[in-house]
Amino acid sequence: MLFWPMLPALPVTRLLLEWKDGSRPALEQLTPLVYRELRKLASGYLRGERPGHTLQPTALVHEAFIRLVEQQHQSWENRTHFFGVAAHLMRLILVDWARKTRAQKRGGGARPVILTDIPDEKPPELIALDDALTALEALDPRKARVIELRYFAGMTADETAEILDISRPTVERDTRTAQLWLSRQMKRSAET
Repeated sequence: MLFWPMLPALPVTRLLLEWKDGSRPALEQLTPLVYRELRKLASGYLRGERPGHTLQPTALVHEAFIRLVEQQHQSWENRTHFFGVAAHLMRLILVDWARKTRAQKRGGGARPVILTDIPDEKPPELIALDDALTALEALDPRKARVIELRYFAGMTADETAEILDISRPTVERDTRTAQLWLSRQMKRSAET
């Protein structure tokens, strides 16, 4: 089951281009067309989190959509580009949330905390992964996108291949190579 091909390609792309040109009605027509797919994307990002995670898919979708709408110079090429940017924004939102959670645990909230109130999250690992992904993106943007789509968005190899316009074997090779590279990078970071 593919996420994005379920959407009618031409209307979404047309509406994105009209929105880019400043059409507010295009944005209003676009929102219901993309909302369900953004929710699936957010659910994929949060799938690996513990039950009762304080950030829910709906909140993640809304935050990402607000950031997408507020972008001053959006230059959406097509729906694939739009959803790619949305996926990246969701990852950044989760990392920001993890950093804030970690800061609050270290006294950033400036209120007394009872130990039972601290959620059983793993923000340091998420932050380390984000740092490693950012470094990988500087070296090989496609491999970073493959990991982002496969593991954060929960897409299959076939879905990732379609989105990135590459073959499934290329996705599988990029996944293995990127996993090894990220693992080494995170291990080095943990040792320092």
